[in-house]
Amino acid sequence: MPPTRRQLLQSAGVISLGVATGCLGDAGGGSGSDPTEDSEDTTEDTPNETTTEQPEDTTDMPDDTDTPTDEPTDTDAPDASTMSLANVDSAPDIPLEPAVEVTEADATQDHPPQVEITLSNTSDETVSAGEGRAIFFEHVTDETGALTFLPAENDYPAAPGCWRLSEPLMVTQEYRMERFDADESRSKRVDLYGASQGKGASGCLPTGEYRFETTIAVGKASGSDEDRTEATWGFSVILE
Repeated sequence: MPPTRRQLLQSAGVISLGVATGCLGDAGGGSGSDPTEDSEDTTEDTPNETTTEQPEDTTDMPDDTDTPTDEPTDTDAPDASTMSLANVDSAPDIPLEPAVEVTEADATQDHPPQVEITLSNTSDETVSAGEGRAIFFEHVTDETGALTFLPAENDYPAAPGCWRLSEPLMVTQEYRMERFDADESRSKRVDLYGASQGKGASGCLPTGEYRFETTIAVGKASGSDEDRTEATWGFSVILE
């Protein structure tokens, strides 16, 4: 007997249900895997190694400061204690005749070395001479700048026994004139000091030979500057 309409509808429903069930089964049957988290970097930092360079051993290396030298220094130079005249110029051809004499040869705790300068008018008339201090070698420095003569009987910044000036002296810039009557002689004493700067400035009086000289300008007392005659005169001393 042929199937009825009810039987056909029931069969169609069963088939539809099977198809739907198959579709649902495919949708949930994937084989995907769960994502994994990246592994943490567990590498530990390695501490830096500090390398200290050891200084080179220079024990056996020569030192420049140890190099001997044959040249004496101011510090090594001995200090002088005695002064003597080494050479004195001849009298110049002017009416005023100069002369020098050692009056204190030794440097002691009481006084430095000393000389006496004498000027004699050899003419029969009054003359004037300048510069008034320099003609007696007051504030006259030797050619090297190491020593200077200063008027005696005055106090200066120098240690007794050493007689080196501890600071420069201020000297007024003026031109003084001295009058000498006919046949008159006049003397002044000057003490020897070490200059505050120059050779042997770190010690006292340096040893050696030193020359001093000055210019003497002589003219008639009533004459003008143009009438004066100039001459250079000097002497050398030895300190030892």
